[in-house]
Amino acid sequence: MIDKATALESVLRKLKKLPVGHCIDLRTYKRNRSLLILHHIDEEFTIFEDGYEVFEHKTTSKTVRKLLKNLFKREFPRSNKIRMYDLGEFNETMREREMKKL
Repeated sequence: MIDKATALESVLRKLKKLPVGHCIDLRTYKRNRSLLILHHIDEEFTIFEDGYEVFEHKTTSKTVRKLLKNLFKREFPRSNKIRMYDLGEFNETMREREMKKL
């Protein structure tokens, strides 16, 4: 769990170290909205937005900061904490959202 105030910098730091083909998952505290960030090719990312809106965004490392800032405002408007998961190697089943049973 990371604070929303420092989340953007934490995610960007993590993306610089993320190997090609791996992904990270950002979720709200309730786990009902998510951003899945996949490192495709060197300097290229795909962001799967699944929450208020469902979109697929393609971006480069130069424009990822601006896009993430806008996505945080849209998907995590009232969140104070954001969950960040390192999922490792990407496969298509990761795009399906599964809620954890409490």
